[in-house]
Amino acid sequence: MRFENTLDFAKKLDNEDKLASYKNEFIFPKVNGKEVIYFTGNSLGLQPRSAKKYVDEVMEDWANLAVEGHFYAEKPWWDYHERFSAKLGKVVGGKPSEITVMNTLTVNLHLLMATFYKPEGKRFKIICEEKAFPSDQYMIASQVKFHGYTEDVAVVKVEKRENEHHFRTEDILAKIEEVGDECALVLIGGVNYYSGQVLDMETITKAGHSIGAKVGWDLAHAAGNIELKLHDWGVDFAAWCSYKYMNSGPGNASGCFINEKYHDKKDITRLEGWWGHNKKRRFLMEPEFQPEPNAHAWQISNAPILAMAPYLASLEMFDEVGMPALIEKRNRIVAYLEFILHEIDKEVDASFEIITPSKQEERGTQLSVFLHGEGKELFNFLMENGVITDWREPNVIRLAPAPFYCSFQDMYNFGQILKKGILKN
Repeated sequence: MRFENTLDFAKKLDNEDKLASYKNEFIFPKVNGKEVIYFTGNSLGLQPRSAKKYVDEVMEDWANLAVEGHFYAEKPWWDYHERFSAKLGKVVGGKPSEITVMNTLTVNLHLLMATFYKPEGKRFKIICEEKAFPSDQYMIASQVKFHGYTEDVAVVKVEKRENEHHFRTEDILAKIEEVGDECALVLIGGVNYYSGQVLDMETITKAGHSIGAKVGWDLAHAAGNIELKLHDWGVDFAAWCSYKYMNSGPGNASGCFINEKYHDKKDITRLEGWWGHNKKRRFLMEPEFQPEPNAHAWQISNAPILAMAPYLASLEMFDEVGMPALIEKRNRIVAYLEFILHEIDKEVDASFEIITPSKQEERGTQLSVFLHGEGKELFNFLMENGVITDWREPNVIRLAPAPFYCSFQDMYNFGQILKKGILKN
């Protein structure tokens, strides 16, 4: 399709958009009395209008039933987490039995590493990417220290080539082969938070397994954003937060994938608790742990129902629309945003540099843009004029037009505000 940088063309695209009505299902902040153009769904998604209803249901059940809500609420609390498995399985490409929801992202990665990071003899190293999201860096460093190793010896970081913004798949594969039988675990972010690059998870997973390592993925910026086939790819484990593209609310519950091949292992190492115990016998208070026959065996404490309620509200929309439709719109709206950026660049000679890969299969919803010659003043101007975006040092803005609630007119209007901000400076 040949794009045009006009309001009429943007309206035409919105009229053709089968998901356009979902914009009305979300609550937008306002700046100067107008709803914002929201580009930070890669950090915190907007609130679904249905979220309050789901939370209110829990509050009403708590008020009217108190402890009996565990069994007699409309959505009983004792198995509330089970409602996520089938729907999330469609989002991340896992079987329902391989999916559970609990805790928060980094907590879950730590818990999963208790199972999947088992250093022994010469096999003790972890391969990750350089400049991973800080929480992953801290988590991995603390794990190797917990097992008695030093970070400089046990953590191997794949680096980008000099003056390049993306990781090359061949460099990741070469590093995996180089570390070889010293590698216990490959643990990388599936979508790079800074550049928005989507890694070839299938190929990297196969490479990790070929040297006898376990392979896990941090899918914080991937879940609800890109196509995932965790089961088909043979991934050992993965975890993701729910408050970015999945719109569940700040700091909310994390989803986990645990490959079914680990479900029936009697001798598996796992940090265990009450809610992972055999559901049918959980309230018999037996002294010996009997794991659930699925990913729920990794549950520890009873579910945080109030936190999970808005996640379930959002997930209902994902199930209604389906990832293929979201990805179809995502591809078009990101391409249109890219076009707008290039058009504004030509009009004002701003010298933008989009550091997110241009190939559709190597990117999701996010475009990261170097603002050469522009400082944080431009970012501040955008924010003051109702464009909510994200700043990363030294001079990168991250733009994530989430397909559920961003419109093509938003992309056009953003371009006009961006042009004013550059000319003003």
